[in-house]
Amino acid sequence: MPANSRPLATEVTGPLKGVRILDMTSVVFGAYATQMLGDLGADVIKVEFPGGRRGGGGDIMRWAGHVPEGAPDDLGPIFITINRNKRSMLLDLREEKAAKALRKLIRTSDVFAASVRYEGLKRLGLDYEAVKAIKPDIVYAHGAGYGAAGPYAGEPAYDDLIQSASGLADILPRVDDDPTPRLLPSLIADKVSGHFMAQAILAALFHRQRTGEGQFVEVPMFECITSFNLAEHFYGHVFDPPTGQWAYPRVANPERKPFPTKDGYIGLLPYTDQQWDQFFEVAGWGETFAKDPRFSDYKIRGRHIRELYGLVDQVTRTKTTDEWLAVLKPLSIPVVRMNRLDELMSDPHLVATELFQRFVHPELGPYYNLRPPVNYAATPANIRRHPPRLGEHTDEVLAELDALRDGVE
Repeated sequence: MPANSRPLATEVTGPLKGVRILDMTSVVFGAYATQMLGDLGADVIKVEFPGGRRGGGGDIMRWAGHVPEGAPDDLGPIFITINRNKRSMLLDLREEKAAKALRKLIRTSDVFAASVRYEGLKRLGLDYEAVKAIKPDIVYAHGAGYGAAGPYAGEPAYDDLIQSASGLADILPRVDDDPTPRLLPSLIADKVSGHFMAQAILAALFHRQRTGEGQFVEVPMFECITSFNLAEHFYGHVFDPPTGQWAYPRVANPERKPFPTKDGYIGLLPYTDQQWDQFFEVAGWGETFAKDPRFSDYKIRGRHIRELYGLVDQVTRTKTTDEWLAVLKPLSIPVVRMNRLDELMSDPHLVATELFQRFVHPELGPYYNLRPPVNYAATPANIRRHPPRLGEHTDEVLAELDALRDGVE
């Protein structure tokens, strides 16, 4: 093991130790959710299927992106980032032997998590009622595109579609007055829905622990992301009749951005009256700011936020980044050095907190993962398993199932 690489943890320390999740999710939404639960100690068994004539099979994210020369093709970079702490089984459910193994696996599982369209699950004999018949107290979590009660139920859904449908694609036009709808350059709908799904599974497990009752849990992306989007952007339309616009003005503001300095950029957000006064004072613009009626208090500043941020843009250019940090931090004015993506791994705070961790996969070679970011004093999350090769643990899990005396047919 190279000196700057980490060994995998050797024991489960998270709060979900002893919980088994049968994971039939893929791509980003569901896979991200189940990784979070795996980090918390759950035994996540990722069930994957053979490929057709155009693919290598399994989760399609296995094949996205470039791997190092000579490394296995089924461990692409996004797959690596959201599939640690899982075991992979390759099962062809058209074969009775594989279907029997899956029924045994259901019998031993606490959670059945899937992001396949529900009609497809029904065709496989894996709808909630069928799974419940095998394991009555199962927590069955279905990651759907749209809720079953609405007219879009059963339609395909991906991040691009959900951003388009949920109003996210309408945010940037409200910022810069270019009416062209645009997607945010992030799989934000998938990732946020993954957080909703992980939360939902934890809540259902808590209910089962208290009552012994499993349940069906639907996690619809469209509803989740619309709710997420409107947390601040419902704004004046919260009221009936509306009292103002859609979109929170401070956020939907073209001047809201990292502010330029003499040699770089800073993230800056004075918030209280005192902080705004102090910021302009140390900048040498205190008298100008104090006399401007547009900025006299929080409510009035909010009506002129675009002009205020435009003024900040002028002010920050007068000092270097280090100079701003030196004068603003002692005043507790919120400020931070802006990082480019390629600066993140050398950020002093992220280095000190060891967010980026280097591992060595026996076949892939060296790679980085981001440790679970939440810190639990009593039940710490950890990284125990490399992201699995396709079907890597099929024989291992089958042997465990064969050893059970109460397996089901």
